[in-house]
Amino acid sequence: MLQVANPTPFSTAQIHETVQEILAAGVLPPIVQAGHPVLRQQAAVFDGQLDSSELAALIALMREVMHDAPGVGLAAPQLGIPLQLAVLEDQYDVDAETSAVRGRLPLAFFTVINPSYRAVGTGSAAFYEGCLSLQGLQAVVPRHESVRLDFTDPYGTARQQEFSGWQARIVQHETDHLQGILYIDRAELRSLSNNAEYAARWAHPDIGLARQELGFLPGAATD
Repeated sequence: MLQVANPTPFSTAQIHETVQEILAAGVLPPIVQAGHPVLRQQAAVFDGQLDSSELAALIALMREVMHDAPGVGLAAPQLGIPLQLAVLEDQYDVDAETSAVRGRLPLAFFTVINPSYRAVGTGSAAFYEGCLSLQGLQAVVPRHESVRLDFTDPYGTARQQEFSGWQARIVQHETDHLQGILYIDRAELRSLSNNAEYAARWAHPDIGLARQELGFLPGAATD
């Protein structure tokens, strides 16, 4: 069972001040790394701490940081901002076999505010994933194969959308960030690999060889 994260101790004024400092710096902010407490706190619900122009500027900056990293998602706490806000986008080219095995299709850019997800059906899938806040590491994470996401868009409209495959994985990963959950909390820790070992040994469309050689998910079907 995952431990419930403590709510952020930041006040509305502190959140606003943090955002203003980041926007005024004129440079891309660094991505907060594991060990920083902001990544282990339940981010504050967005309820107007930023006006529309500030929110738009922050979203644009987060997208730029995500592209620069590069990554397929970025949550506000990863910039030190304890606010329930994340950006997601996956336009990277992958080979046809990997795309088919992992259910990886392009994901158009979008922003989620105050998101929550729940499983659709009982299917699950386990694949390697990484995180911009745990640089240099990857691990296998079992996740729901399909989810229904409830969120608010930047214009204040409540939305609901279903995702499956790799898109569902991205949605779960980024939404978890806003609850103080990192992927290693859900990972098969025997699969943990640095990027060099992953690239040399386990960068296959599925996890079958890694599962056999590293000894995790015993008895599970090969994805």
